[in-house]
Amino acid sequence: MALIERIQKDLTEAMKTKDELRLSVLRMVKTALKNKEIEKIRPLEEAESLQVLQSLVKQRRESIEQFTRGGRVDLAEKETREIAIIEAYLPAAPSEAELDQVIAAAIVETGANSPKQIGAVIKAARARLEGKTVDGKLLSDRVRDRLSGK
Repeated sequence: MALIERIQKDLTEAMKTKDELRLSVLRMVKTALKNKEIEKIRPLEEAESLQVLQSLVKQRRESIEQFTRGGRVDLAEKETREIAIIEAYLPAAPSEAELDQVIAAAIVETGANSPKQIGAVIKAARARLEGKTVDGKLLSDRVRDRLSGK
């Protein structure tokens, strides 16, 4: 079942169960996917749909950071619950050990030995993690630490 179809089915279910938060999040996700489809002037491929969802999660994480800094814990908690709903549609994230293995393999593959080569290592690591949900900031920080010898 395509992602948009799954979201539509779950949206209908959320209406029936009167789950307001889930309903609002699924409507927002469906709108984001439809807007991207309109922008591309064709149906989205699975990878493109997942990118849209990942960008929504990233936006929520940035909002949480801002709300926490501003002392609005209630809004930060709402964003956290929204992330959980969106992440249910994303593939699983790699484990800590798997991420370390991929980074080590990417470093060997690229022959990187200094922090100046972070970009090449991240690109190689992302290629190996294709199909998984990867937090770009976490990956970047991990690669930077490994290359700087921490």
